[in-house]
Amino acid sequence: MTISKRFFPLRLVAVLWIGLTFCLAAAAPAHADPIAVQRASLQADGSGWSLDARFEFELNSSLVEAVNRGVPLYFTTDFELTRARWYWFDEQPVSISQTWRLSFQPLTREYRVTSGGLQLGFGSLDDALAVIKHVTSWHVIDRTQVRAGETYTASVRMALDTALMPKPFQVDAVNNRDWSLASDWKRFTFTVAEHAK
Repeated sequence: MTISKRFFPLRLVAVLWIGLTFCLAAAAPAHADPIAVQRASLQADGSGWSLDARFEFELNSSLVEAVNRGVPLYFTTDFELTRARWYWFDEQPVSISQTWRLSFQPLTREYRVTSGGLQLGFGSLDDALAVIKHVTSWHVIDRTQVRAGETYTASVRMALDTALMPKPFQVDAVNNRDWSLASDWKRFTFTVAEHAK
């Protein structure tokens, strides 16, 4: 009887700890549907290398409604190239970003995707998103930025960039998980051919 009384508080603490863990997990904000990096590769393009990458995601109802009401969405793709060094911090010869702006024009009932000086129009949201999801021939590395024979780690990711949205929506996005849409870093090795000088 004495032994069970001695161990009863320990059992109670264990049960309470497990219960608290489940409560915290349930109370934690659920993650929005993530962006998946389906594939990513580098292709030689004459003056260096270009990135081809495929992303997969769906806009939730809140984001679709925002676009259809005239709120532009910005999708930023980040690319980094690093090389490990045992004697110092990793070398990072490349860190570059590309942003696509997705908007809807009510008068023409057209979705527009723009980046830099390029502007494309589409009759459906799915068609517009298809361009954003497929990064192709994006020049990311100049030959002068890498050394022949060296192996680097290439990293790519994409996220809905709420920092570029109008101020009122930036405030809402901080507290609203529906505006959280991002991928993890996709990493792969890249070895510069010996003849690439």
